Amino acid sequence: MNFHVELGDRGYDVVVEDGARQRLAKLIAERSPRAQSAVVVTTSALAAQPWCEVDTGLAQHTLYAPDGESAKTFMALEGLLDSFAELRLSRDDVVVALGGGAVTDLAGFAAAVYLRGIGVVQIPTSLVGQVDAAIGGKTGINLRAGKNLVGSFHQPLGVLCDPTVLTSLPERERRSGLGEVAKCWILERRDVASLHRASLPELIEVSVGLKVVIVSDDEREGRRRVLLNYGHTLAHALEKIALSRGSDELRHGEAVAIGLAFAARLARALDRVSEDVVTYHDEVLGTLELERHLSNSYGTDEILDAMTFDKKARHDLSFVLDGPEGFSLVSGLERAFVGNVLDRFKGES
Repeated sequence: MNFHVELGDRGYDVVVEDGARQRLAKLIAERSPRAQSAVVVTTSALAAQPWCEVDTGLAQHTLYAPDGESAKTFMALEGLLDSFAELRLSRDDVVVALGGGAVTDLAGFAAAVYLRGIGVVQIPTSLVGQVDAAIGGKTGINLRAGKNLVGSFHQPLGVLCDPTVLTSLPERERRSGLGEVAKCWILERRDVASLHRASLPELIEVSVGLKVVIVSDDEREGRRRVLLNYGHTLAHALEKIALSRGSDELRHGEAVAIGLAFAARLARALDRVSEDVVTYHDEVLGTLELERHLSNSYGTDEILDAMTFDKKARHDLSFVLDGPEGFSLVSGLERAFVGNVLDRFKGES
């Protein structure tokens, strides 16, 4: 299935189909006809997969990024940019991001800042990449202070989502991607019964469809696009804390699932929604077998401090929350109030 991001001359297709990665050479020829070289950015672990080889139709080079969130650092970015220069990439040439969300973020950002911007094609190989990270032009890296605090909007030439590559995903990685699926399902208020019947490709298409519509309407998060951060204020705070511990205790989608459950409870505490909305959130997360409980190992003050670095915040605590008129950004929440809701939420564990 093809989805089109409507951005005028910068619009592009998101293809969701088995074997989509085999369209790469044709896509580059159509969208960047003057390109002579292409750099494929991936990881050594992915390169070992039998499906990983792609054909750009150009003089082709491969560069390797670190695995996971360790890819999203200034050191990794500098390494890519130095390599681009050594390969003498021009503004007409193309970067191909072949990997999960961290690779698509890093390679997309490198393409955005090298020579003030060269073309990039996104080929996400993780579920979270296919339903979220590779679509919409958000690129970036992390700081010690928080996730994705350095970056840019740099729309790709196209996105090729090939569900067949997901068969090699570890179960935890697959489930992590379902956190973003749950977010999209809830934002569209789809019923739980349909979720029970949906196949993985259908879940991908629902999520891609929603993101394409929102990005087409609001490219740079001035209005509606902020809704795609639903559940992410707590999620990014938890990820920041987990990363500081140097452990693999929490993946992005796992954190988003917890963030969604908390957002429903925060909206309930503010009398924005009824208890039925909280139940609905829990049912969606349960159907997708996502853990919604917050461990007591995350201190409330530590979480609140981390939340202040959220990109949506304006020197306060801000959350996307459900309400009587739909989902919207709610700012200016008092620290003590949010902390009390967090404490009660942890008490449910």
